[in-house]
Amino acid sequence: MYHSPIQLDVFPTDVQMRRIDPARNMRRFYRLSIQPDLFGGASLVREWGRIGARGQMMIEQHPDEGRAVTALMKLAAAKKRRGYA
Repeated sequence: MYHSPIQLDVFPTDVQMRRIDPARNMRRFYRLSIQPDLFGGASLVREWGRIGARGQMMIEQHPDEGRAVTALMKLAAAKKRRGYA
């Protein structure tokens, strides 16, 4: 009997980061998530702002989930270089 293979989640689809520096009165968040869209592609949803506030949001359209994951990983690496954890 044939069973469909199980897809393991190797790459992240949700990332939440914070940057807190009390000396500079800095309390920021940055959230990235991948959502499917209605046309078979994937959307990378970016949210950022001050912790406790509403913040801002931007949605990037990608033709497939693989490219959206690549964009997510590049953005997460750039934010880690800037001090987000």
